[in-house]
Amino acid sequence: MREGVSPSCVVLPSQGHGSLMDFLAQRLPAVSRDAWQARMQAGEVVDERGEVVTAARAFEPGLRVFYYRSLPSEPHIPFEETVVYRDEHLLVADKPHFMPVIPTGRYLHHTLLVRLKRRMGLDELSPLHRIDRDTAGLVLFSVQRSTRGLYQGLFRDRQMTKHYEAVAPWRDDVPFPREHRSRLEESPQFFRMHEVPGEPNSWTQMELLEQAGGWARYRLSPITGKRHQLRVHMAALGLPLRNDAFYPEVNDPPEGDFSRPLQLLARSLEFTDPRTGEPRRFESARSLLPLV
Repeated sequence: MREGVSPSCVVLPSQGHGSLMDFLAQRLPAVSRDAWQARMQAGEVVDERGEVVTAARAFEPGLRVFYYRSLPSEPHIPFEETVVYRDEHLLVADKPHFMPVIPTGRYLHHTLLVRLKRRMGLDELSPLHRIDRDTAGLVLFSVQRSTRGLYQGLFRDRQMTKHYEAVAPWRDDVPFPREHRSRLEESPQFFRMHEVPGEPNSWTQMELLEQAGGWARYRLSPITGKRHQLRVHMAALGLPLRNDAFYPEVNDPPEGDFSRPLQLLARSLEFTDPRTGEPRRFESARSLLPLV
């Protein structure tokens, strides 16, 4: 691990020929041959035995090759995460708006995972679930690989109770509490989801917490975990979340504009620890904007 970034791994197929450089340039074309050459000369591409890979090295079937991802530039995120809880198996972080959970696209060092790895020195740290970059609040991490499967099972078996808080318009013709079930699939715009006819695959429980003027605060409790589920479900009711840049229309702010955080907060996580049988509950210390 270097500055919180763990190496990526690519496994060479059982058949092939030529050089490792040829394979890497073809398999990972987003990195130019010149960039691979520079990484190899810097000793940043190694095999499973720890030997530095050179550009002229011949293809070796089944070999595992490790390399470090790098970015020529990365947007700076001027907000800090906090650690709510940590033991030898779990870590709970309270994420700010605008920060991705894992490296993606233009973000590497300014992601929650990499920041925590660098700060805590935890090589095996891994998120057990994810929330959107635009969403603030709690994210649960596994600290060690040996018990990760136990905690992953909480999400798979719907044994994790998650409550979100959201600010959205108020309408007297949309009654609460209510449940919303629908079928969500990726839309033609790959970064968005939309509702389509068919067997429901998403389910959210919804409650009204308070209302003032034309705005209201809601508790949203997802039973399933589809991408953008809460945002799509609220928009489908004609109640798009305040400052939502994707729903119902795309209105993405320019890079560096942090003035309109999405009003969605992963407020709490509650579960029975599968190792100890102990009930656990964690709550975010962050807050959303006032209604008026």
